[in-house]
Amino acid sequence: MRLFRKKIDLAGRVVIQLQQDGIHAASIRRSSGQPSVELLAFFPFGNATPAATLDKAAKALHAERYECFHLLNIAEYQLLSVEAPNVPVDELKTAVRWRLKDMLDFHIDDATIDVLDVPVDKSQGNRSHMMYAVAARNQLIEQRQSMFAEAGFALRVIDIPEMAQRNVAALLETGERGLALLSVDAEGALLTITYNGELYLSRHIDIPMGQLPAMDAEQKAAQIERVTLEVQRSLDHFDRQYHYITLAKLVLGPSSVSAELRPYLSENLYIPVELLDLKSVLDCVKVPELAATDAQQRYFMALGAALRLEEAVL
Repeated sequence: MRLFRKKIDLAGRVVIQLQQDGIHAASIRRSSGQPSVELLAFFPFGNATPAATLDKAAKALHAERYECFHLLNIAEYQLLSVEAPNVPVDELKTAVRWRLKDMLDFHIDDATIDVLDVPVDKSQGNRSHMMYAVAARNQLIEQRQSMFAEAGFALRVIDIPEMAQRNVAALLETGERGLALLSVDAEGALLTITYNGELYLSRHIDIPMGQLPAMDAEQKAAQIERVTLEVQRSLDHFDRQYHYITLAKLVLGPSSVSAELRPYLSENLYIPVELLDLKSVLDCVKVPELAATDAQQRYFMALGAALRLEEAVL
């Protein structure tokens, strides 16, 4: 299965994400106005297996009504930056696979590979550029395909958080300027930089942000300083690599700790730092629970994946 597939125009779409505590589902309808959140649902695992919980979700959501997108979690794949091979398009994946063979933490023969191009500065001609390669274990992909098929979901696309966050960022971009977006969850933080709706940089910051509220003042300050330093380094790298793109701002995704991060980041970065309220870019009339910050954080990635538009096929 391709990790990045062309959109199939069916009646509806539901994104399914398997988290540690259960299954999150989200559906969004695109129209001429703001994208409308049509559905949010959570199915806790409890003592049940993920497969049994997915069966329950399929029945409750009437799986036959939807095409299904599945969102992987950060630990279930690797996203690697590689130099784009100078080969015809139909040979691209083979060439990238060869370059990845010494970069993965598992054998290349056991990998499902997809590629994501990073646009280049048109004024620089045909000089070499970087692209992203996504690698997941064949066994994982096959298991998910079987599990979703048995539950009755028409699984069309397997997606990743970086692309989901890119979709949210596309709603926030203004003018001909790039945008940095930092989201936080229990395991860490994900920083993406986008421009004209394209992903240019992704960085996972492996700092346990979920533990921040329980820390004392000194520990909390140390962790926030670490995050700030990692963001600074990433922005500096981006400026060197893509000097022709000007960043408008850094937006902090909905989180209980974003308000604490903002002052530190504002003092140490050269761009404005803002907090994101999903209600400012999504029509949430049908899901009043999304008014709460913790609900926005919980469904942030699933909603981002549900915003996916048709991708170019490489």
